This record gives sequence, structure tokens and C-alpha cells, in this order.
Amino acid sequence: MERDPRGGAHSSTAAVQATNDDAATSKLSCVNKGYMKDDYVQLFVRKQIRRAPIINRGYYARWAVLRKLLLQFLNTQTDEKKQILSLGAGFDTNYFQLLDEGISPHLYVELDFKEVTSKKAAIIEHYSQLREKLGPDASISRDKGEIISNNYKLLPIDLRDTQKLDEMIIKTQLDPSLPTFIIAECVLIYLDPVSTKSIVSWASRSFSTAVFFLYEQIHPDDAFGEQMIRNLESRGCALLGINATPTLNSKKQLFLDQGWKRCVAWDMLRIYDEFIDTHERRRIERLELFDEFEEWHMMQEHYCVAYAINDDKGLFENFGFPKD
Repeated sequence: MERDPRGGAHSSTAAVQATNDDAATSKLSCVNKGYMKDDYVQLFVRKQIRRAPIINRGYYARWAVLRKLLLQFLNTQTDEKKQILSLGAGFDTNYFQLLDEGISPHLYVELDFKEVTSKKAAIIEHYSQLREKLGPDASISRDKGEIISNNYKLLPIDLRDTQKLDEMIIKTQLDPSLPTFIIAECVLIYLDPVSTKSIVSWASRSFSTAVFFLYEQIHPDDAFGEQMIRNLESRGCALLGINATPTLNSKKQLFLDQGWKRCVAWDMLRIYDEFIDTHERRRIERLELFDEFEEWHMMQEHYCVAYAINDDKGLFENFGFPKD
């Protein structure tokens, strides 16, 4: 358990880990409704739940912005191999989807608490359609919560321990000099601000040609934000970091203060309207009846994406959202 500096509220590690199950369930709800394609997420969900249209659309927007930026990174013109590092990866199936599409990176590394990685390792070992994609030399340990294969690694780690992160680089054979895409979706916001700064600083020091993708909540101080926080706290999931970075500008400053060279942050309403492809928006808006427009606008204004860039090799000049 960790105390929120405001007093009273606390964040349970087990409860935060349970948000991983919620995310997988939401993704499967979207897949079943035709929002996106994922042939593997159903293997990680014990009980299918049909989410409300506003939740489906919100999860789709989260998935779509990450995918579009990830494809920009993977399509960056360079002769060098590329790497992806996912912090708090949960039951994400991105690696297997990218592999099926023939666009997976040279190395894909996923990190999470051991309770999560042990479950993930067991599921991957159980299903041949996952296990066989790792190659004949893959080593899978449910007890350790670990998978080591040529192009995919899954390791248990407490992200707050940056010494362990340094050891992880060696163990996974991540190359700090190669272009690297780092993912943190609703992860750092659950940590205390000191730990978040430490992780962001570690990533900046470690990777000189990299993109750090952050998706999380903002605006805790208005009525919607206060209700959002109460809902999460009632489940033992206090957002320990939100008061340190409550706005788009403070998200950007977090990265710049910890050594990243540039950073852009947009809320999800702007991303949905201006970045997600128009034909895709039209397609998914026909999938379900939708009349929750006021709540949709408020919800999307309380989530954001920030991406920070280190670009020693000059690869990312055209990366990201449209320039203002």
C-alpha cells in the first residue's frame, strides 16, 4: 500500500494490477463490436463483458492513437533495428499482432509486476497460437513470470527500482543506442511523483534516440475529475501522481525537466478530432448508437497523450501529431 500525499487515499498494488484485467476486457468488447482487430485478446479474458458505447469508443481512441504513433515509429526510415519497451504492459497483445502483420520490431520487451507476468507467461505457454510465435528456443517460466526468446522478452520488475531497470537492459539485450519506443499507458499516474520522475529520467539517460509514449488522466480539480478520482479510489486505485502533473503543460514539463529534448501533449478530445484518421472515425461511429456526446467530451478532456523525444540521430523530425 502507498499513501497519497493528500492523505487518506491509498493505492493497492493488487487493485492497480486489476485495472489490467479491465483493460483487456474493454479491448475485447471493442474487438467483438468491430472497432479493431485482435486475434489474441480473448485468450487473456476470463469473462466477456459488453461495455457501453462510450467506453468502447474511448478505448478505441486510446488504441488508435498508440497504434498510429507506433506505426510512425516503425516506419521511420533508417537502416537500424528498432526496439519497443512496454512499461506496465499487462495483458497487451501488441507484439503478436505486429508479428502477424510482418512489422514487429527487432526486439519487444514487456515489464510488469510478477503477479501479472506470471499469469501472462502461463497463458502464453498454454496456447499454442501464442507459444509457437516465440520460436523453438523460447524459455517460459511461470514461476519466475518470465519469457526469454530471440525477439520477445517478458520480465517481472518493480518499475520504481531504477537499478533493476539498468539490470533489465542487460538481461533483455536492449541496445540503448538503437531507436526505441517506450510505452506507459495508465502506469506512471499510479506511482508517487518521485518514482515517476525517476523512471522518466532513467529512460532519458538510457536511450538517446527514443520516443516515450504516455497515456493517462488529467484535470483532477473540476467536478468530472473529482468524480473520476473518487471512482478509482473506491477501488483502491488512487492516482498518486495526478496532482504533480494535472495539466497538459505539466505533463510536458515532467519530461523536459528530466532531460527529454522535446515533448508534445494533447488531450484525447483533440486527438480524436484532429489526429485519428477521418475515415476510421466515420467507420467506428457507425458501429453503435451513440447519444452521450456531453459526457464523451468531458471524459476525453480528462485523458491525454504526451510523447517525449530524444533524437540524437535526427530520425524523428516529422514524428507525431500535426504541427500547429
